[in-house]
Amino acid sequence: MKRFVYILLFACLLAAPMTATAQRVWEEMETTSTITDTPQDQPEITVRGGYVYVTTAKPVTVKIFSILGQLISQKTIPAGTSRTLITARGIYILKAGTVTRRITI
Repeated sequence: MKRFVYILLFACLLAAPMTATAQRVWEEMETTSTITDTPQDQPEITVRGGYVYVTTAKPVTVKIFSILGQLISQKTIPAGTSRTLITARGIYILKAGTVTRRITI
């Protein structure tokens, strides 16, 4: 019984960062270039230094899910480049409009 309690406590501690995360803040970035040659105006997704950059030609709803399927962030971003910081390392699923990508932080 004692072992079960320790395992349960350990599992709760591991799950806590994913369930207790605050709403992610998306920042608009100033860019001088525009998207060209992107098929069907699909968003361009880039990951650098813990930031996720999404560049799009039109407003799009972006959702970030944990690998377990928990919604981490949901925001409609304007045309241009926007970014958000993900501090917890791991694998995430990002859905921007009709594009779905696996991202690794």
